Amino acid sequence: MNSTLRRTSLAAMALTVSFGLAACGSDDEASSSSSSESTSESTPSEESSPTEEAAAEGEFGAACADVPADGPGSFQGMSTEPVATAASANPVLSTLVTAVGEAGLVDTLNTTEDITVFAPANAAFEAVGEEAVNGLLADKEALTNVLTYHVVPGKLAPEDLAGTHETLQGEDVTVEGSGEEFTVGDADANVVCGNVQTANATVYIIDGVLMPPAA
Repeated sequence: MNSTLRRTSLAAMALTVSFGLAACGSDDEASSSSSSESTSESTPSEESSPTEEAAAEGEFGAACADVPADGPGSFQGMSTEPVATAASANPVLSTLVTAVGEAGLVDTLNTTEDITVFAPANAAFEAVGEEAVNGLLADKEALTNVLTYHVVPGKLAPEDLAGTHETLQGEDVTVEGSGEEFTVGDADANVVCGNVQTANATVYIIDGVLMPPAA
């Protein structure tokens, strides 16, 4: 009789221990799963800053391939600096930078808020001819007149680019086209790399030098 009771008691204890271990295992798994989910939810995803996003999207045109992929002259590098400083780091715009310096317009361009700049690439000045460019560089008044004709108040997005715009020089410049194909001014200079962002300007690199009507 005592033997039977003892066996029954031992069996009951074994079942109790078994169920207890199973419950602990279930609780450990649930805790582990909850911890994993919490860790997953609390880990922030890698996101680009607004500046990086602005610089990484929106540029268009075949000549954009000539812009450095990284460094101060890249789209990202230019986006953090005012326009004259940004252009000085871009080898595509070295002749324009020289002209802006000769005209004394560096501070004006860097400190004017929200402008659009039609920036002639080096090839645009080469097409004009060395003699004509040197003559323009030697005449500060004429140079200033020409350069300010390339600047329009307000940052123009591609969808707002087509139309007639008053320049800082005072005369109007007309842009025609849509999408990613635009021509600027009477010379029909093509936008070859557009919607480039700097800290205070939107830049459209063009393949011609614009001449104001009064020049």
